[in-house]
Amino acid sequence: MKQLEQMRQDFVSNVSHEIQTPLTSISGFAKALQNNDLIMEEERSEYLDIIIAESERLSRLSDNLLKLASLDSEHHPFNADSFNLDEQIRTIVVTCEPQWSAKGIVIDLELPEAVKIKGDEDQLKQVWMNLLSNSIKFTPEGGNIRISIDDSAADVSVTVSDNGIGISPEEFNTVFQRFYKIDKSRNGNNNGNGLGLAIVKKIVSLHQGNIEVDGAVGAGTTIIVRLPHK
Repeated sequence: MKQLEQMRQDFVSNVSHEIQTPLTSISGFAKALQNNDLIMEEERSEYLDIIIAESERLSRLSDNLLKLASLDSEHHPFNADSFNLDEQIRTIVVTCEPQWSAKGIVIDLELPEAVKIKGDEDQLKQVWMNLLSNSIKFTPEGGNIRISIDDSAADVSVTVSDNGIGISPEEFNTVFQRFYKIDKSRNGNNNGNGLGLAIVKKIVSLHQGNIEVDGAVGAGTTIIVRLPHK
């Protein structure tokens, strides 16, 4: 009971912190616009951009919290259908093209044709979307991301690896904790809310799969998702 209470307190504290930062920015810049009619047009546009960005950040936090609450629920719907995993991943790579092409990142795909898998297509789509988005975020301009599928007799594994900022062995387990963020000194853009990988792990667990992480600081990160044949 003490452990559960501590988890609850930590959760409330983390949510409060994640909410307070963007709210402070929104309130501060909104008041500046309201109280100063002499703000130059360029500066006014900059303030509005910040307000919009922080509002979108709050929206993403809300969406992720609702997603986790839904996944944690005993009554969460699980729609198991058979679909082509390779086609799903190719579609996600195309969807994210504006992000990786803007940084000059090269995406290498090693996807055999017609890899059938049975699972919740919408949930698994979010897994690959989160993993690819993370790799793009933490890979420098001109970097490389590789996505591969290994369809063995035992399971189907999807590997997403990059040559980005990397991860230390001490973080191999903690990266999947809710609200965990990589040290800002290694990641200049740390605007995420630390829930993406927690959602990934929860979805993989619901599919009776497992997830592994490997890498080193400055040498990139590799994440492997293993899903059983159904």
